[in-house]
Amino acid sequence: MKRRTLDIAFSVGGALFAVLLLILGLVLSDQSDFASSYVHDELLEQKISFPEEYNGGETDVEGSGCLTEYAGTALDSGAKAECYANYYINTHLHHSAEGAGYPGETYSSMGGIIGGLRAELTAAQESGDQTAIDEAQAAVDAANGLRDTMFKGETLRGLLLTTYGFSIFGDRADTAALVCYLAAALLFLLSVAGIVHAFTSKHAKDVVVKVEHEGA
Repeated sequence: MKRRTLDIAFSVGGALFAVLLLILGLVLSDQSDFASSYVHDELLEQKISFPEEYNGGETDVEGSGCLTEYAGTALDSGAKAECYANYYINTHLHHSAEGAGYPGETYSSMGGIIGGLRAELTAAQESGDQTAIDEAQAAVDAANGLRDTMFKGETLRGLLLTTYGFSIFGDRADTAALVCYLAAALLFLLSVAGIVHAFTSKHAKDVVVKVEHEGA
């Protein structure tokens, strides 16, 4: 086999692989665009915006600088969803629990606490002490209200973090597409160089692989 034939074969193979990488890059770019536009449109439909000012200690939390950066803007991206969920909603949930006298508690853990308060209410009702009954009922109502707030807050937070995770896949698809484009461009240039070399090299007609024929 002559060197020219070998150069052409490798060049054509490289060009075909470059085309495959280009197609893969286009597919990844399409998926990235879909993820970005889907996240953007879905978040805008929720009509959630960052407050222009924060008065609840939200910006005192470590890593909450994004709240100041996004202040007064609409929640319309995965990065904003992650910021709002972790530093705005989460901070409010912690403050609500502390204000109600249940620091560190969550929606799940409040279930056991409410069960205990209801037991106290039942005991008060059995004793017939109206003052104790009123106090126990107020405690149950307050705990139920806090748990309801936690349920709504944690549900929204979970949905926003899921949206953020979906946006990350879109970002990574975009990065992968860029790598495919660069690799395709490099392979294409190498293929062109191989073709040029095949027809301009002084050694193009040299035999690099000797093929034995039967009967020769």
